[in-house]
Amino acid sequence: MSADTVEMTTEQRAGRYSSIFKTSVKEDMQKHKTAMKTMGPPKVEVPSPKDFLKKHSKEKTLPPQKKFDRNEPKKPPVPLRTEHPVMGIQSEKNFINTNAADVIMGVAKKPKPIYVDKRTGDKHDLETSGLVPKYINKKDYGVTPEYICKRNEEVKKAQEEYDNYIQENLRKAAMKRLSDEEREAVLQGLKKNWEGVQKEFQSLSVFIDSIPKKIRKQKLEEEMKQLEHDIDVIEKHKIIYIANK
Repeated sequence: MSADTVEMTTEQRAGRYSSIFKTSVKEDMQKHKTAMKTMGPPKVEVPSPKDFLKKHSKEKTLPPQKKFDRNEPKKPPVPLRTEHPVMGIQSEKNFINTNAADVIMGVAKKPKPIYVDKRTGDKHDLETSGLVPKYINKKDYGVTPEYICKRNEEVKKAQEEYDNYIQENLRKAAMKRLSDEEREAVLQGLKKNWEGVQKEFQSLSVFIDSIPKKIRKQKLEEEMKQLEHDIDVIEKHKIIYIANK
């Protein structure tokens, strides 16, 4: 039997399908499964021979030695065996009557103000809740601070200086109204200029076959268009103002 021939299994004898690569797949799985048996790489780095455990390397080091000083203050001496504490001292004060008198004559302690905001009876401090009108009763409540008043005065002064500057510029550049005679003279001058430009435009050659001729024609068209716009504006508006130079 050759290597490619696969023996018939029990499943094949029973008539069920079985792959011919079943044995090769099992061998591959066993081959790769052995490489994954360890946690991490199978080869661990070997420690260096120079990092050996040295003598006294794990012993604890002692703190530095302090310098002895003879003038350092000493602790009080231990009492002698012959010394005995003073005993049998009694007070004639009646602590019960004294405490009762202090309570009767003393001022009663005021309860801390609280508020309850739930039906379950949860208590909270009233003063820190913001419900007590504490700040509106102050003397300086509602009074504008001094620094804000000073700043408002500076802003007002700067606005006045700016307004004066604008008024002065408007006074220097006051508008002048054109009279009817001046308006008519300007209108006739514009029409005369338009006629001259139109005459020059009509004298152009029929064929525009060069760049200078195209530029010349475009310039004349723009001049005629601007003159027509100015003539139209002056004819529509009877009252015209101009700025003094």
